[in-house]
Amino acid sequence: MYIGIAVIAVVIVGGFVYSYLRSKKIKENGVEADAVVSRIKEIEKEDENGHHDYDYEYYVRYTNQAGETVEARLGNAPRFLQEGTQVRIKYLPEKPKYALMLKK
Repeated sequence: MYIGIAVIAVVIVGGFVYSYLRSKKIKENGVEADAVVSRIKEIEKEDENGHHDYDYEYYVRYTNQAGETVEARLGNAPRFLQEGTQVRIKYLPEKPKYALMLKK
């Protein structure tokens, strides 16, 4: 039982570390671009008591340095965004499917 809990803890901590390092790399080495919120994916969650909650994934569409149109998941999107909202982002050219929104 304790091994299972330890494995779950390692996976969760590993996910947080990966996310932090990816965001840090984008902030330090990313390329800036103008983007538009292209879609918002609603994810329904149900807890053990049957209560429903919703989370959202935001996606943006932008033109990369090579002139290609890319749709990327927006990692730090505030809840007020709507489809069609223009935002400024940073992304890594070698991993263009994930972006961070720049603060205004």
